[in-house]
Amino acid sequence: MAFNLLLLIGIAVFFALNMGASGIAPSFAAVFGGKLISRRMAVILFTIFVVLGALTFGSRVTKTLSSGLIPRELFTFNVALIVLASAVISLFIANLLKVPQSTSWVTVFSILGAAAYFNSLNWATMLRLVGMWFILPLIAFVLTLLFFRAIYPPDFKNLWFYEKAHLYKKQIHFLALVSSCYVAFAIGANNVANAVGPLAGANLIEPLPGLLLLAPFFGLGGWAINDRTMKTIGKEIVPLGLITSTLISFITATLLIFASAIGIPQSLVQLNALAIMAVGTIKHEHVLAVRQRAVQKTFLIWLFAPALSGTLAFLLLTIGRV
Repeated sequence: MAFNLLLLIGIAVFFALNMGASGIAPSFAAVFGGKLISRRMAVILFTIFVVLGALTFGSRVTKTLSSGLIPRELFTFNVALIVLASAVISLFIANLLKVPQSTSWVTVFSILGAAAYFNSLNWATMLRLVGMWFILPLIAFVLTLLFFRAIYPPDFKNLWFYEKAHLYKKQIHFLALVSSCYVAFAIGANNVANAVGPLAGANLIEPLPGLLLLAPFFGLGGWAINDRTMKTIGKEIVPLGLITSTLISFITATLLIFASAIGIPQSLVQLNALAIMAVGTIKHEHVLAVRQRAVQKTFLIWLFAPALSGTLAFLLLTIGRV
């Protein structure tokens, strides 16, 4: 039992590390790529604001993951171990492929694998999650499209905006940094619960202490990755300026915090990518960005990783006869 407990703790920590490696890219890619901040400072700020976000809203998402999808009495020690192991394996593969992945999706689908094994799922909660997974990214796309269309392309109608931007460069740089910290806060509010939820469901730890213990490992995960992952979302899909990236950050982080406040495990990666695709759609003269190779690769990994986590959880529970 002692070995299994250490294994479970190790998997939870490894999961947090991988979530940090995946989450730092949409948080600080713009200011890091724009050389406004060093990699070390990006990791420090990322860690601080992830912890703050986790302590503010994280317990609400933890409750959904620990008891909202399957009955809590089914969330035994072994089930929690398998759920976390399945989620972390799929997320680790996505990180190896240099594609930021939804930690919420891999966690929820891993729990769904357990629900399929026990033939017990709270369909009301699941339908609520799926509904928000479609609605919030769509809102991110539409809002970004509307705001960006007002400032791009430059013409006589919005010339004043570019004149102001040129005059207030320092303020724009500061606002970009604030937006990056805001995104990190949103990640902490939502994504730390992915590692804590199964542990809380198995009554191994209370939500708040669990959030406080695991949140700092996000920063370590962000430090462990190379610069490539931080550049994937921001530079391979569409080149973003600081003004655009700041706009996207405020829209997507606000939506993610809203999801956290109502207990929805939501993907920042999808929110961010749909907003970026809205920019790409306008910049490519209304040709949808899904035609780009990097976008197609991202969509494929988004489908593959959650499916893998759910399948692994079901197979491992079946083999182990938990």
